[in-house]
Amino acid sequence: MIQRAWSVALCLLIFAFFFLVLFADFMPVLIGSYESQRFFLVGFLGIVVVFSSAFLIYSDGFQWLVEIWPAAVLSMGFVLLSSPFNKALFSWVEPGMYALFFLGFVSAGSLPRRWEQKEGWLIILVGVAAVTSAFYGVATIAVYLFAMSDSVASLSNYIPWGFVSIRYWSHIATWLLPLLPLAVLVGPLQKQRLWRFFVATGAALWWWIVFLSSSRGTMLGVAFGVLLAAVLIGRPAASWLKVFLKYLVYGIVAWFLLSVLIPSLLLDEVSMRALKSDTSGRMPLFIEAWRMSLVEFPFGLGPQSWLTHEIITESYRQSQKFSHPHNMYLMWAAEYGWLLMVAILVLAGQAMRLFWRRRNELEKNEVKALPLAAFTASVSAALLHAGVSAVFMAPGSMLIGFLVLSVFWALISDSSVTPRNKPTIKRVLVALIVILAGGALCLAWLKEVRAYHSAMIVDEAFYYENVPMGTLPRFWFHGNFPRSESQMP
Repeated sequence: MIQRAWSVALCLLIFAFFFLVLFADFMPVLIGSYESQRFFLVGFLGIVVVFSSAFLIYSDGFQWLVEIWPAAVLSMGFVLLSSPFNKALFSWVEPGMYALFFLGFVSAGSLPRRWEQKEGWLIILVGVAAVTSAFYGVATIAVYLFAMSDSVASLSNYIPWGFVSIRYWSHIATWLLPLLPLAVLVGPLQKQRLWRFFVATGAALWWWIVFLSSSRGTMLGVAFGVLLAAVLIGRPAASWLKVFLKYLVYGIVAWFLLSVLIPSLLLDEVSMRALKSDTSGRMPLFIEAWRMSLVEFPFGLGPQSWLTHEIITESYRQSQKFSHPHNMYLMWAAEYGWLLMVAILVLAGQAMRLFWRRRNELEKNEVKALPLAAFTASVSAALLHAGVSAVFMAPGSMLIGFLVLSVFWALISDSSVTPRNKPTIKRVLVALIVILAGGALCLAWLKEVRAYHSAMIVDEAFYYENVPMGTLPRFWFHGNFPRSESQMP
């Protein structure tokens, strides 16, 4: 009982710390800045991969490799396909992050089924998401009231707050909106009327912000994810879908009241962001990344080559520049090659196979099917959103996404509880070797991350004085470093 209480408390603290990214303005040093979030992410990924791998070997020997081999192949793909470019500046930083990210969430997602209380991760994550989302929404009302008192017509200049770009907030909204209905369907508070009102208020305010900021990626991603989950899971997902649609209606009502009715009564004019039907300048980026991916097919041009390559297409030469092509899949194909995309498809294939098996197991169990529906919708929404934005680049999105993907993997993994066999001396020694060797590799990589950060800081002054391209966030907030030789000091 005491061990369980400690594990619950630890999960609660870790999850709550991750969600502090929503309140970055209040914690500029701890986890408030882009750089601090990145440092926390890479450090956390290293710890998770090393210790989860060691524990799985200690618990099951090498049997766990059968479960994670597609993720291991993908992680090795990032490393091996980067090796020809090891003389480039900081060529190991980004591939190391992605290798640890994909291996990390699969390894972490393989842990809960080793314990009988494996549903605890899910309930804690959904509860923390609901509480922090509601507090963020309520705090947004304070920003809204100040804007109204100052006769601010364009609310989207101030809301969402706490993020350097609307896109970074919308990434997190994509992960969380499908999960919020689950907060009133599972857990010890699901029958409490005050809790249900609290969650509904937060969900309505988040939908209002989505409409206010015209976050098309979130709208399309969530619509796709929810529809896919509803179709694949069917009737057992009906309760979750009903609550989701109810929250969506609440959000539309909130948008009408807060963005249309009240401003029209208090202000002389009402300014709203238009919901664009074009690609917002993304098409030249997509074409450039596609052409890059074909230059050394099926190999890529190297990590961060999007920043350093000679421009191929005239349309991109004349378009606005970004530090990534606003499409994670084309960026990975361009920089690591189509061989890496094959490895991604293998991991996706394993996930679909596990999902379908789990779906069949829960076909007549609505209570356990509801979490599967919500997390399937969340992950599917984020995967689609990643096709038009840097969902797997922004550190805040990667932090929240890591938690969601870990729980999703735990949900689709084998539901049977694996008995913890008595560890042998051999397994103990191998686990210690993994900790020592893996820890040494991660420390060497983290040293490279630190060196990359120091070089970026040194470059900032020259960049802002001599390269009139503005801030282009990527790995760091000043993400256009290194760049083409003509723009380097």
